[in-house]
Amino acid sequence: MTNFVQDDIAWGPSSIRDKSSYLYTYACHETERELCFMELAELFGHMPDGEDWLESEQWVDPDRSPFLSACLDVRVTGDSIEQMAEQAGQIQLRNATFKVVSLKAGDPYTYDQLREFERRVGSRIAGTAQMKSPDITFGMISIDGIWRLGILQEPARAWLKHKQKPQNYSTGLSARLARALVNIAAPEPDGVMLLDPCCGMGNVLIEALSMGISVEGCDINPLAVRGARVNLKHYGYDDNIVAIHDMNTWQGHYDAAILDLPYNVCSVFPEEEKLKMLHSLHRLADRAVIISTEPLREHLRETGWKVLHHSTTRKGSFVREIWLCVSIPQDRNQISSSRSCPGG
Repeated sequence: MTNFVQDDIAWGPSSIRDKSSYLYTYACHETERELCFMELAELFGHMPDGEDWLESEQWVDPDRSPFLSACLDVRVTGDSIEQMAEQAGQIQLRNATFKVVSLKAGDPYTYDQLREFERRVGSRIAGTAQMKSPDITFGMISIDGIWRLGILQEPARAWLKHKQKPQNYSTGLSARLARALVNIAAPEPDGVMLLDPCCGMGNVLIEALSMGISVEGCDINPLAVRGARVNLKHYGYDDNIVAIHDMNTWQGHYDAAILDLPYNVCSVFPEEEKLKMLHSLHRLADRAVIISTEPLREHLRETGWKVLHHSTTRKGSFVREIWLCVSIPQDRNQISSSRSCPGG
């Protein structure tokens, strides 16, 4: 963990000063790769640059994403490890301990090579090395032969404790998936009001709240709402943000929504019910992440949604389809027709 102020470090004349540059590393299972790319594209505005890294001038707290493994605030670049060691010799620390970490991403090196790089660069830094609990962690990485050195921040992943909810069910959204969905729905969270109109046990609500995002939820199932309230209270959140209510009669308008459409492994979810929910969602939010267990593109078009991005994620044979959409304005005749569709 890095815990310091900028005055603790003097970088030397060759450091990057005029523009911020961040190097992020990420990791995901192959069954989540589409979801991972979808989330990172929304957070950073572009797809990853490499198979395990991306570069951006934009700062994103790596703890937000379940896929980001580190963020390197790049201050020094060079063409070789020798040049890195030379420039590290210009770094001076004031009353701060440090360690150096070679990131596993980027150009392939063996374990022994990475440890040797750390020793060569670390031995040149003017300061006190501390391997267990340093004030500052320097990170370095080589990509296409270009080395980067800077301040390393690794995520604390406090959200992992959300996996141990008092109330849950086997087919509910995992904390990892729920967190990614929140980031896709609200990549720029400041001032955003989020809705989960089929909130179940509150997984999306908890992840949104843990990132400081304002959120409300409802569910037509009283047992689900009861479970959501138990889970919210367990993690110290206000359980009044969730209510027993049918989303088709829910009032209000939100910046974004996350709708996990109901499904039943033993029966078919009626088409008219599905269409009614998608119509209602169109009334409630301008942007939505919609989760389904079957193709939905034609239903989305019919109910006034434009698909921006689509991905799938798998758990065994169970496949979820994830649709990022924005609402298309409808004329009054269309809206009147949509609100009179049967179901509910």
